[in-house]
Amino acid sequence: MSAPILILTLETAPPMRFISPTVLPLGLFLLAQPAYSQDASRFQTNAPHAAIIDFNSNEVLFTKDAERPMPPASMTKIMTAFMVFEALESGRITMDTEFNVSEEAWRRGGAKSGSSTMFLDLNSTARVEDLLRGVIVQSGNDACIVLAEGLAGSESAFAELMTQRAHELGLKTATFLNSTGWPDAGHEISALDLAKLADMMIRRFPQYYGLYNERSFTWNGIKQSNRNPLLGRFTGADGLKTGHTEISGYGLVGSAKRGDDRRIIVINGTGSSSERRDTAISLMNAAFTQFKVYDVFTANQIVGDVDVYMGKAGTIPVETISEVKVGLPRVDRASLRSELHAKMAVAPIEKGDVLGEVIVYQGDSVIDRVDVIASESMKEKSSVGKVWTSLLKTIRG
Repeated sequence: MSAPILILTLETAPPMRFISPTVLPLGLFLLAQPAYSQDASRFQTNAPHAAIIDFNSNEVLFTKDAERPMPPASMTKIMTAFMVFEALESGRITMDTEFNVSEEAWRRGGAKSGSSTMFLDLNSTARVEDLLRGVIVQSGNDACIVLAEGLAGSESAFAELMTQRAHELGLKTATFLNSTGWPDAGHEISALDLAKLADMMIRRFPQYYGLYNERSFTWNGIKQSNRNPLLGRFTGADGLKTGHTEISGYGLVGSAKRGDDRRIIVINGTGSSSERRDTAISLMNAAFTQFKVYDVFTANQIVGDVDVYMGKAGTIPVETISEVKVGLPRVDRASLRSELHAKMAVAPIEKGDVLGEVIVYQGDSVIDRVDVIASESMKEKSSVGKVWTSLLKTIRG
């Protein structure tokens, strides 16, 4: 006969205090949600796809249809730039490396293509540093293709490398078929993975990240402004990239820093550039004012006692194996709760043995869980003690 699971309900705001134990049957577990969804919150946004991430803690603060792959349009170019930055970091190329403008790049991404362009001339050359500004500031498709061909021989080969690298980085929803974000069936990535990519961009390449905050760039005598609607309109905004096609709608991956806090937002599918602007400003403002990362548990925090069978003592204290942080709207804080789930432990027990887990709920939804471990060792009872325990158990029935 298996031991019962002891569930201790704990308040989540420190200091923690024991409230009441209850015994529930085995198997009473819910599946954790990977992100905080709009359906679970009173917070709302009009964007069809949205995500908010706290940079410091990596906590996902909010999602709305953020895990389903979607056409990213020119937000693809964040991955294109990421690949170039890795090539720079490895020493394979330098900012002064020059690449040729092929007919393919000029025809499909140049002035006559009807798409976003850097206005590169056919058969000219351009430095990597200028091409990166063409990609990041001007959203030039020609600049993307020139970089792709220079690094991989062809844009299609470069796109395969983009997809492979994205998967290595854990961006499993990403499939890139080109370097520009030009509509192509199957070219897609989720809003949440775009947010994670932006996070990695900022962490990995602080030496290059400033390019995303440049307001304009002039090439071939043509000055073009950065299309990011947060720059100059939202205090602390410093990147990253817009995107738009008829299929994707208007989107943005944006980041802003205020004091020690940084937030990353992603929106996609809005109906116009003005709606994108208003939605982005509203969501970024909410990211700082309406959301908070709560410290639910610290690492090695004692959260309760677990019953012990045949031990020197009847219970043993348990502690969290790691910290638990939860990001959510401030208005939903009151619905946050946690429970300690543990079977009766059997002596002997070594310090650090996993004896159960703490499950954190927002309402009825599981949003996080962490193992709890024995905070000390405990020997088993002596032979005489075991006999007395068995005798008392027999007498009591």
